[in-house]
Order: sequence, then structure tokens, then C-alpha cells
Amino acid sequence: MANFPVVDMEKLNTEERGAAMETIKDACENWGFLELVNHGISIELMDTVERFTKEHYKKTMEQRFKEMVANKGLESVESEINDLDWESTFFLRHLPVSNVSENADLDEDYRKIMKQFALELEKLAEHLLDLLCENLGLEKGYLKKVFYGSKGPNFGTKVSNYPPCPTPDLIKGLRAHTDAGGIILLFQDDKVSGLQLLKDDQWIDVPPMRHSIVVNLGDQLEVITNGKYKSVMHRVIAQTDGTRMSLASFYNPGDDAVISPAAALVKESDETSQVYPKFVFNEYMKLYAGLKFQAKEPRFEAMKAVSTADVGAIATV
Repeated sequence: MANFPVVDMEKLNTEERGAAMETIKDACENWGFLELVNHGISIELMDTVERFTKEHYKKTMEQRFKEMVANKGLESVESEINDLDWESTFFLRHLPVSNVSENADLDEDYRKIMKQFALELEKLAEHLLDLLCENLGLEKGYLKKVFYGSKGPNFGTKVSNYPPCPTPDLIKGLRAHTDAGGIILLFQDDKVSGLQLLKDDQWIDVPPMRHSIVVNLGDQLEVITNGKYKSVMHRVIAQTDGTRMSLASFYNPGDDAVISPAAALVKESDETSQVYPKFVFNEYMKLYAGLKFQAKEPRFEAMKAVSTADVGAIATV
């Protein structure tokens, strides 16, 4: 098995840019994942985010999780659980309108640091989208424009902790799925592993690296690239020791953004018709909500059946 793709983003500003861009291209086409180092987000900021996140879990979330486990009798299960995940989570929305200040559980200092972190991640996501455009031969800004809709992209962070699990063979930390949206930036624990992706019918560990940002592609980028890039199944395996921290930030299209294969990529593939459907992002999300833990292909087929008569009238700039 080839080594997991790691990109040193500082090399994009050197004579090694070509090799770094090739690694990004290979990762998008063959892995659906890559890991970024020297990505421009300060180590001090990441360390502060990690400290606040772990303190918040201990103070606010841990007891709630223990009570949930006790109420559901999860510590003594004897058969595989397929309808829930061994995780403690909350979600913060950043764009188009932030709700960080509305979360009563968060200390003011934690709110401030998460807002700062979100701004850095937003810049990184948009920079990555332009790098993908460059590799795909699309004009700079194409993906950001497609994602924009009429009110800008949706951007939010799922903050998760995966506590020690007595039966990781019976309960997944997070069941296998592909992500519905655009581009996902993950700041994960560098000591407690668990994230895996499916490649060539094998589950591959996503290596924990200190201060890295793991990137994976969502279903929308598979559609826009007409299948050149793929979203891939991934999961979290619960561990018996240690609590794994995960902050996954989703840079997604706006609700009314119109998603379809880029015309330039349909022509390039020499196919008589595009493989993927044209749809409004929010309609896809409604479908995904009930089918998250199932294969993506039936979702794409179902969207082909959805009427697109009014799609062209929706603003995409």
C-alpha cells in the first residue's frame, strides 16, 4: 500500500511546487484524503484550541456522555450496535451566520478562540479550493463561486470526543460514511488514533500527526469533478484507552447553490452525457439526512430523479 499522502504546504512557494501539486492531485484522485503540514495556522492557536476543547469536554460533556451510556446500557452490550455512535459531539456554525456566541455551554475565551480558528480554517479551505481548480484546469475561483449560492457557503465545525469504549468491536466511534458536503478540514488528536478510510477494499489508518490538518473531499466535489475526484467511506474506531479529540470543519456549498459537473470536465471525459446529476445543495442534504450511513451511489441516482426545472433560475454568484 502506498504511503498516506502528506503535503508540506510551504513547498508550494518553492521549486518543489510541482511535486507538491502532484501529491495533492494523486490524493484527490486516488485517496479522497490528504494531510497538510506547514499549512499556515499557528501552532500556538492549535494548541490553545486543543486545550480549551479538552477542558470543555471534561467540564461539560463527559458526565452527560456517561449518563447516556448508562441509560442505554451500552457498557454491557453483547451484539453489534448499528444505530448509534460512541461519540460526544456539539456543532458550531460559522457561515453564513455564526452561532458560536449563542452556545451557553462555552466559556467566553473558548468562543473567542473558536471564532479565530474558524477564520483561519476558512482561509485555508478557500486556498485549497483554488489549488484543486489549478490541478483540474478550472479557472481560479470556480469552486468558490459554485459553492457561494446567494448567501455564501455553509461553514461549521463538529466538535467530537471519542471516550474509551469497553467494546470497540461492537460499537463504532462513528459508523462508515462519506461526507455530503464540499471540503472537510480536520484537526484531530495526535495521541489517540481511530480514523480510517476505505481504499481498495481495505481500511487504512489516517495517521495522527502533531499540528497537521487532515483534508477529505465530500460528495459535492465528486459531482462537480464528474467523478475525477472521489469522496470515500471513512469511519472512527473506538479505542479502549484515551479520549480522542476531533474538530471537523465543513466548508460546504450554500443552501441554494446549484451543483453539477463542471462543463470543462464533462467535455474532457469524452462522454456523451455527464455521469452525475444537477441539483440544489439543500435538496441533496435533505436526502442525505436519512441515508448518511449508506452508499453514496443511490443518493446520486435519486437526485437524478429530482426535477431540476427551476435549478437554472437560482443565483449561483
